[in-house]
Amino acid sequence: MSKSPEAFRTISEVADELDVPQHVLRFWESKFSQIKPMKRGGGRRYYRPSDVQLLKGIRYLLYGEGYTIRGVQKILREHGVNFVVETGENATMAHPKPRSGESGDSPPPLLEPEMLKAAQEASGLSPEQVQLLQASLYELSEIRRLLDETF
Repeated sequence: MSKSPEAFRTISEVADELDVPQHVLRFWESKFSQIKPMKRGGGRRYYRPSDVQLLKGIRYLLYGEGYTIRGVQKILREHGVNFVVETGENATMAHPKPRSGESGDSPPPLLEPEMLKAAQEASGLSPEQVQLLQASLYELSEIRRLLDETF
């Protein structure tokens, strides 16, 4: 039985719908003050439909358009939540991000697309080498974040 569109969603339901791990949603919550799920006893998160729509827009900008966290923060600041929601609703994800561990898994870019291209040209690295470096940088930043949360 599926929930009505107006129903609140748990973090696992939202993660499945957006095809991202739950820790990514918690990370985004720390980076985007506009994401404010309702929290119940024990810190359990419940996402409103508007939260899910915003997360879809953020996901599209990060994974579909290649923006960095800082780039999406700037868009939210300059254009507002509604712009990001509409961007996500109007977007057609040609290549959705696979779940971690699946073939073709790639992290969100850490550089804006034009900066990435310039870095690639200046370094003489192949696109595959740049992707490997991007993946390594992403993993290291996630490890650092996890360590920061632990200590």
